[in-house]
Amino acid sequence: MAGVEPQPGFLVAAAASPDEAAAALPAYEWLFAPPGSVPDGWAPAAAEERLRAVAGSGRAQLLVARSGDDVVGLCCVFLDIASVRFGQRAWVEDLAVDPARRSEGIGKALLDAAKDWARERGASHLELDSGLDRADAHRFYEREGPSWVSKCFAWQLKD
Repeated sequence: MAGVEPQPGFLVAAAASPDEAAAALPAYEWLFAPPGSVPDGWAPAAAEERLRAVAGSGRAQLLVARSGDDVVGLCCVFLDIASVRFGQRAWVEDLAVDPARRSEGIGKALLDAAKDWARERGASHLELDSGLDRADAHRFYEREGPSWVSKCFAWQLKD
């Protein structure tokens, strides 16, 4: 992936294949640890299939941070809506770093790579949401200087 420089102790790159993407699945456990939780309906097999699809999509990318053979971070970025007001939006759905490796620049490298990927595809802005209890994540995002901060509302759609 263009624009991503190797960092001390880790390398950020796009998942090269669906199999490589699937190998990042265990990193989702980092998102489920408190203050997070396992989402209703979480199914690892379905999640693996979705990660494989991201790796093969032109409108999404799984970025993986590795230290040797170990996954130490991941970020899924998607081109989603073409907003009437703002133009093409890129969305970060998942950004996770191994808790033992936080504060080493991995999250910043992943977020910067997501911005680069989105910019290269014509996105005018990148957004993400973060649970209200994720104070550590919020401090990180604030340090990264967002253009704006908003509150997100969501509705679970079940039959």
